[in-house]
Amino acid sequence: MKAQIKWVENAAFLGKSESGHEVLMDGPPENGGNNLGVRPMEMLLLGMGGCASFDVVLILKKSRQEVTDCVAEIEAERAENPPKVFTKIHMHFVVTGKGLKEAQVKRAIDLSAEKYCSASIMLGKAAEITHDYEIVEAAA
Repeated sequence: MKAQIKWVENAAFLGKSESGHEVLMDGPPENGGNNLGVRPMEMLLLGMGGCASFDVVLILKKSRQEVTDCVAEIEAERAENPPKVFTKIHMHFVVTGKGLKEAQVKRAIDLSAEKYCSASIMLGKAAEITHDYEIVEAAA
């Protein structure tokens, strides 16, 4: 896997993935940025959330669960001093569907966290990662 990061100006950088997608990253004004894009550390959380959510939805679909929505709400704490690594990350999944079985939802989240989500397993080597979930019945 390859990526390219190109400096645009001030604290703005354009990231380009191997698959050809681009994302603008920028810093806050107090660090010379213009707040035009996501911060690099936020990008790590977004990547982790995307990876885990992908796993959860895929596992639920393979389990023949009628999932209609999945939202991962993530909160993280960082160290006070540089390097300001993540020390704690909590993921709260809101999984919506028709007749979802709680055991299947829990299993999907556990499998993602323990076996499949490369991003969360990697970040888990530096930070304490916890997760929980709620199940919402989809409107008829």
